[in-house]
Amino acid sequence: MNRTIAIGDVHGGLKALQQVFERAGITTTDKLIFLGDYVDGWSESAGVIDYLLALDKTNECIFLKGNHDEWCEEWLRSGKANGTWLAHGGEETISSYYAAATEARSWHLIFLEQLPYYFIDAKKRLFVHAGFTSNQGPQKESNISDLNRDRTLWDMAVTMHLREKPGSLFFPKKLNLFKEIYIGHTPTIYYDEDVPMQSCNVWNIDTGAAFTGKLSVMDVDTKQYWQSDPVYQLYPNEKGRNKQDN
Repeated sequence: MNRTIAIGDVHGGLKALQQVFERAGITTTDKLIFLGDYVDGWSESAGVIDYLLALDKTNECIFLKGNHDEWCEEWLRSGKANGTWLAHGGEETISSYYAAATEARSWHLIFLEQLPYYFIDAKKRLFVHAGFTSNQGPQKESNISDLNRDRTLWDMAVTMHLREKPGSLFFPKKLNLFKEIYIGHTPTIYYDEDVPMQSCNVWNIDTGAAFTGKLSVMDVDTKQYWQSDPVYQLYPNEKGRNKQDN
């Protein structure tokens, strides 16, 4: 049976990605939808992108652009490091490229430049790194970068999940645009959860791999999910993004 698998934020944790794929039994028949943020945090950001490029040759893959991927793209293009990026995992990403093949930078830049910001499948399911602000959906977003930075969609879903049910006159019209919405960007560990969270029709698959959490992948049809070990345990001599406050 062909599966559609959504993958949460990797943040340079190649060991975690390989581990969770093994636990999920990923095969070449699986369609893989990555929700972004492949880099910044653990020491193997360049290795993660190499791994994704190889996967793209064996599987049907959709790679979305996260805000950290956007920062890395800017650095690869210009050689100039955004100060905010450096403070949130960029230093580790730059270090990972010291050990990478020289030609990797040009291939990785092409990869990052071509990443879409969202994907809508035939079942009217939206996949996006963070969220969207337009009441008409991501297609009408005035600032494209909001798609990999917005947290208001998730905040709204969490709040409305406790108050209103689908079909209510007060249920947000934005959420009704899609059957389901899959996001990363906002770690569930912020809510004391280390597993994927559902609020209304929004599924958050970022379970804090960059910090103290695990990397998660989910079969979006059955909602079965698999997780790596806590990623910091796979990199015992590193801090990841745990040295940051947020």
